[in-house]
Amino acid sequence: MDFLSRYDLLGAFWVTVRLTVFSAIGSLVWGTVLAGMRVSPVPVMRAFGTAYVNLVRNTPLTLIILGTSLGLYSTLGLALADETSGTFLKDNNFRLAVLGFVAYTSTFVCESLRSGINTVPVGQAEAARALGLRFSQTLWIVVLPQAFRAVIAPLASVLIALTKNTTVASAIGVAEASLLMSEMIENEADKLFLIFLAIAAGFVVLTLPTGLFLGWVAKKVAVKR
Repeated sequence: MDFLSRYDLLGAFWVTVRLTVFSAIGSLVWGTVLAGMRVSPVPVMRAFGTAYVNLVRNTPLTLIILGTSLGLYSTLGLALADETSGTFLKDNNFRLAVLGFVAYTSTFVCESLRSGINTVPVGQAEAARALGLRFSQTLWIVVLPQAFRAVIAPLASVLIALTKNTTVASAIGVAEASLLMSEMIENEADKLFLIFLAIAAGFVVLTLPTGLFLGWVAKKVAVKR
């Protein structure tokens, strides 16, 4: 395993961690908004939420990531980093990848949250409306807090899937773990098994503790019906 010292394995996985964290935060925010749209009494918002989720969720992630680079940057000229910076291409590709992951993963967050919303007794929302709360107030104050507690385990699965999906970012040159693995395979063709073992171990280290911790949290905060 001495050959691993010639590669920045920790640096590559640090990029993977950053991709996961930023994408997870963005996906949680946008996914929550989409979930609100999907249960909204406003037909236009409900139609938009449904169309967005069904369209994006069924689009291959690789196509979405390539679309952010080729469509937003190469075609439309949308840059998400300082073009005068020496690290412009690196930073721009990283942020475009995060944008693609947020657009895609938020649909799964939305559907998980919507299933959690369906577990909240209808009587609670009716009681909130009887007290004079608007739909948005009922959603944010009464329904969503309970929905989040009910779907921590499904959201943990989405987070783990997101961590593994970050490998797709190598398609636009983001220097995360899978791009380093490709470089290692080119240079160390006789050590394929060790390379796969090292990369797989890295992802296990990232995902296994996350799953165990969030599983524990889900049991702790589960709503007793």
